[in-house]
Amino acid sequence: METDTTLLDAAFWITSAAILCLIMLSAFFSGSETALTAASRGKLRAAIDRGSKGAERALKLTEDSERLIGSVLLGNNLVNILATSLATALFTNLFGESGVALATIVMTLLVLIFAEVLPKTYAITNPESAAAGVATPISVVVKLFAPMVSLVRMLVRGVLRVFGVRTDPDSQILAVREEIAGALNLGHSEGVVEKEDRDRILGALDLAERTVEEVMLHRSGIEMIDADSEPQDILNQCLESPHTRLPVFREEQENIIGVIHAKDLLRAMYKLLGEAGEKGFAALETFRIADVAMKPYFVPNTTSLDDQMRQFLRRRTHFALVVDEYGSLQGMITLEDILEEIVGEITDEFDPDGDFPIRRAEDGTYWVEGGMTIRDFNRATDWTLPDEEANTVAGLVLHEAQMIPTVGQVFSFHGFRFEVVEREGNRITRLKIRPL
Repeated sequence: METDTTLLDAAFWITSAAILCLIMLSAFFSGSETALTAASRGKLRAAIDRGSKGAERALKLTEDSERLIGSVLLGNNLVNILATSLATALFTNLFGESGVALATIVMTLLVLIFAEVLPKTYAITNPESAAAGVATPISVVVKLFAPMVSLVRMLVRGVLRVFGVRTDPDSQILAVREEIAGALNLGHSEGVVEKEDRDRILGALDLAERTVEEVMLHRSGIEMIDADSEPQDILNQCLESPHTRLPVFREEQENIIGVIHAKDLLRAMYKLLGEAGEKGFAALETFRIADVAMKPYFVPNTTSLDDQMRQFLRRRTHFALVVDEYGSLQGMITLEDILEEIVGEITDEFDPDGDFPIRRAEDGTYWVEGGMTIRDFNRATDWTLPDEEANTVAGLVLHEAQMIPTVGQVFSFHGFRFEVVEREGNRITRLKIRPL
């Protein structure tokens, strides 16, 4: 009898120690899962640059998240089920049939507190350091469970395929751009990120998604020089213009023969006047602007802003004319137009004082130039007018109204009230907008 008691005591302590070890393993698996899934890949990359080998292993593990999660969950479930089985056997021997219920209650509390909440709380608090710390043992677990995880993965995909769900193991749940945008918007809503900082970063990210057609100056607003004008008229026009580069046309504005830079024009005329001596301005009669103008640079209207900015930098020029698929002139774009999509409106001492396309009234109504782009309007107001069907505010009104409105006409759509204030010909030049 004494021998049986001794054996019972030994079995009790061995089983209890095994359960304790299994709970610790469960905590390890739970914390590892949280750390490796919550760790920022950007921060892990920064740690790698500082020489962290653990971060390098962690980053490699997260590249195949499906295999990682499968291995960790498999290990976690194995130790949890084994620990529960041992606890049930132990409590049944001690308390009889009531030991099953008691084992369920005790193991639920132990697993919940010490194997789930505690390790996951720590991991979510220090995800990158925790991920780097567990990367090496988890790598061994992933390799050990690889065959079984592959079978489980095939079974899961087969079941999902029955229900019409297709899985792509190489796809990310969220694109990088969407992750950054979401983080910036969340930071702005919490007051951590300033609106201007958010707009600048999102503007830079959007360059590859937007085309020159969306930000170009329409041909109706381009100031041009007639090549057949008198030299003195050309000089006066260049001196009075706020722009340093002007397209030069002959006979009709579609026929662009060059682009004149104000400095090139002044140098050429100064040289001509210097050589003329006493003849003075009479020598300008022989001046031909086509001889001084640079060759025009044309770009398709479907070119992305990112590509166009690279072309500007490569060609060391800031000015391009935009044409459509038929070669017809659509507008013009400059490097400044692209930079404004990132940093906002850029003005200098030569910009007209009234050249501000938006003004807010005391009652919350916005007075807007019709040619203002929807994107710029949204950035200025933090509104969300759609820009899929039109580039400008006036274009949006025309698209929704399906007609050319008259002055004073009011429309309501997308949760806003639009009132036409001014119109020139068929073009809406000024509107009043306020939320409904």
